[in-house]
Amino acid sequence: MKVRALAELAHLRETLQRHEREAAERAAQAAAAHAAAEGQRRLFSDSVGPVRALAPDGRAPPCGLRPAPEPRQRQLDEKAALAQTLSDEVDIETLLLTDDGLSFRRSGVGPDVVTRLRRGHWAIQAEIDLHGLRREEARDALAGFVREAAQRSHRCVRVVHGKGHGSPGRQPVLKAKVQRWLGQSDAVIAFTQASGPQGGAGALLVLLRG
Repeated sequence: MKVRALAELAHLRETLQRHEREAAERAAQAAAAHAAAEGQRRLFSDSVGPVRALAPDGRAPPCGLRPAPEPRQRQLDEKAALAQTLSDEVDIETLLLTDDGLSFRRSGVGPDVVTRLRRGHWAIQAEIDLHGLRREEARDALAGFVREAAQRSHRCVRVVHGKGHGSPGRQPVLKAKVQRWLGQSDAVIAFTQASGPQGGAGALLVLLRG
């Protein structure tokens, strides 16, 4: 029994000694790390020299993420370039089809396309209302609308130009201009006067390139 007890005591003493050595090693490592950090701090302080805290300026600290940049200037340039290509002087009356609903289609586009467009074969994906806009405003708005619709791969859109009841002589002046502008856009392959429920004589259904 004494031999066993002595062996257990010896094992316990070795365990305690090992723990003490490990604790001493950790303390030495911590002291070395602290000394190194202190040395770096003194080196930085000696390099920079005396410093003082800045006075509060009342500014709020930045928070959140900044919004993604938008190429606004490029968009404005594209809009301006497109608007300049839409002229009031271009005559497309010879290209208009005088059927039961005034329509237009480019060369190579079959008449069935116009028929299906008028009957609502393609769902209207976007529309623009040009009521109340002056000529330049309407042209710029239409140019931007067509460009954005084409970029979004829209196929069918509606352009509301009004029936001209508020114009001098109650003539739809804007309607003829819209037809000229649409006929000059390469993105437009056909358009036709909308049916009654879709706006009638005050709107056009426009088919864009797919």
